[in-house]
Amino acid sequence: MCGINGIVDLKHVADPAATIKVMNDRLAHRGPDAEGSFVNDTVALGHRRLSIIDLSDAGNQPFHSFDGKQTLVFNGEIYNYIELKAKLADYPFKTGSDTEVLIAAYRKWGKDCLLQLNGMFAFALWDEDQRSLLIARDRMGIKPLYFAWQGNGLVFSSEMRALLSSNLVKKKVDSLALVDYLRYQTVHAPRTMIEGVQMLEPGTYMLITDSETINEHYWHLAASSKQIIDGRDRILKNINESLHRSVEMRMRADVPFGAFLSGGIDSSAIVGLMAGVTDHPVSTFSVTFDEEEFSEGVYAEMIAKKFNTRHTEIRLKADDFLQMIPDALQAMDHPSGDGPNTYVVSKVTKESGITMALSGLGGDELFAGYGIFTQATALLDKRWVMSFPKFLRSFAGRGLQLAKPSIASRKTASILKEDYLDLEYFYPYSRQALDEKQVGALVKGKLPKNAVHQFLLEEMAQDMPAFSLNYLSKISYAEIRTYMQNVLLRDSDQMSMAHALEVRVPFLDHELVEYVMGVADPEKYPHTPKKLLDDSLGTLLPREIVDRPKMGFTLPWEQWMKGTLRSFCEEKLQRLGEREYFNARGIDQTWRSFLNGSKFITWSRVWHLVVLENWLQEHGIE
Repeated sequence: MCGINGIVDLKHVADPAATIKVMNDRLAHRGPDAEGSFVNDTVALGHRRLSIIDLSDAGNQPFHSFDGKQTLVFNGEIYNYIELKAKLADYPFKTGSDTEVLIAAYRKWGKDCLLQLNGMFAFALWDEDQRSLLIARDRMGIKPLYFAWQGNGLVFSSEMRALLSSNLVKKKVDSLALVDYLRYQTVHAPRTMIEGVQMLEPGTYMLITDSETINEHYWHLAASSKQIIDGRDRILKNINESLHRSVEMRMRADVPFGAFLSGGIDSSAIVGLMAGVTDHPVSTFSVTFDEEEFSEGVYAEMIAKKFNTRHTEIRLKADDFLQMIPDALQAMDHPSGDGPNTYVVSKVTKESGITMALSGLGGDELFAGYGIFTQATALLDKRWVMSFPKFLRSFAGRGLQLAKPSIASRKTASILKEDYLDLEYFYPYSRQALDEKQVGALVKGKLPKNAVHQFLLEEMAQDMPAFSLNYLSKISYAEIRTYMQNVLLRDSDQMSMAHALEVRVPFLDHELVEYVMGVADPEKYPHTPKKLLDDSLGTLLPREIVDRPKMGFTLPWEQWMKGTLRSFCEEKLQRLGEREYFNARGIDQTWRSFLNGSKFITWSRVWHLVVLENWLQEHGIE
C-alpha cells in the first residue's frame, strides 16, 4: 500500500522533478518507508512506499524491469502474486515482491495482464519500447486514482491533495459536484469536487501514447456476473470456499497484521475465517465506549474468546473521540459526511503495532444486509399505488408527513410523487441526505439532475448488462456502484492511509462478488440477517452474533453539535454562506431547524455542510 503520482507530457511543466517531489511530499503519510521518482522526456512518476510484501530496499519504487524498458509505480496489493509468479517462470525475478510480478505480467500479456490480477490497486506503467503509459484501477474501486487533463498533458495521483499541490490544477469547485455532495454527502465518480479533476472508474484502464488515449473498461461488475443455476447446497459450498480463498490470500504479508472486529456478522465472519487458516492467534481490534447504547464491545469480546484471538479493546470516552475530530477533518482528502469513525479505528490499530488489517466492508452490499433490500422487495407488491392520480398520491404523502413527521415519511412522500415505482426512481432517495427542497434552499440557481437517478437510468437500461441482473442483485449493484465505492471505500482509504495502515476487504474479492451477484433472489433474500452468508458459514458464528439487532458505529453527534462543537459549526456555516454558490439565509434556517429539534434535519444533514466548508478552507478552494 502506497501512494503514486505522475505527469504526462512535460512541455507544460517548468520543473517536472521538483513538481513530483512536492506531490510525493503531500503523500508522505501514505508511504513513510521509502520515496522515489522517475523522470524522462515524456513522463514523471513518483512513489511513496508502505512496505507490506518484501520489505527489502529491492522492492522500492519506481520499479524497473530487469532490462530497464518498463518502469512502474504501484499502489495496492496483488494477492495472487505467488500463483502468477509460477506462470512467469521465464522472467528473471530478483525480489519477492508483488510489484515485480506485476511488471513481469505486463511484459507477458500487455494490458491484458489486468485480467490476471486479483487484488486492489492503482498503478502507472511506462513502456519505453511502446512509448506508452498504462494507468489502471482495480475492479472494485478499492484503491483511488484522481486525474486531470491540462491541455495535452495529464497529471494524476492517489490523492486529491497531491494534485492540488502540483499547481497544475485550478482550485475551483465543480458546481454540479457541489449539489451532488449536498444531496448525498459525497460526489459520485467520475466527477469530484474540483472542476476538471476526475476519478478513474473501477475496472478501467487508460492507455496513453503520442497518437491517442484509450479509456476503457477491462471488467464490468454486471457484465461479469452470470446467472447461477446451482442448487442451494452447492451455492453455500461455493461461497464458503470462495470466502476461505479470499481471506487466505489477503493474509499474505511480511508485516504484523490483524482485523477490525466490531462484533457484527461481517467482521466476525472474517475473524473466524482467519482463525481457520492460521496456526497463530489472530490480532483483533475493536473500539468500545462506556456508553452502552453505542458500544458493541460485548459482541466483539464474544468472538475474540470463541476464536482465541489476541484481542485489543480500545475503550474510548466520547470526549476522547471528540478531541480527534480536528485531526480527522485535516486528514480528509476529499470531503465526506462520514469518515471520522474510520479515522479513529485506524489510528488506534496502527498505534497497537499493526500495519495491515482485514475489514468486513462489503458484506452488507453483497449479502443484502441493509434495510433497502427488504424495503425495495416490499415495494414490488405496492405498485398498484401508482395507478392513482399523482395529485392523490401527493396528498397522501403530505398527510403521512403530518401524521408521522420523520425523514422516512418525507422520503415516502417524495417517492409517491414519482412517475414510476421502479428501482431507478425510488432507490435514489434511500441514501439521500437532503431532498430537493432542502438543497434548493441552500444554493442559488436551478438544481442539476440527480446524479444517482441518472446513473441508474443509464445502467439499468434494456441494452445494458445490469438490466438482466436479478432484482436483489440490482440493488446490490446500486449500493456497490454508488454508496460503497463513493463513500465507504473512499473513506476507508483516506482515513486508514492517514495513519499508514493498509486495509484489505475480503468480501470484495471479484470472483466472490461475481458469483454472489448471480445467485437467484429466493436463495439470497434475507429472511434473517444476511441469511445466505450465514448459511454458507455453517456453525462458524454464534447465534447471538447472527440474530442480534444491527447497531452500526454511532456517537452522540447531536449533543456535540449543540454543545462543544456549536461555535465551530456556526463559524463554518457562516463562511459557507458567504460563498458565491450558497444562500446564507437557507444555511442559517437549516442550522436553526437542527437546533430546534426538527424531525427532518438531523445532525448528519448539517455536519456534511460543516465538513465541506472546512475542506474548502483547508485546501484554498474557490
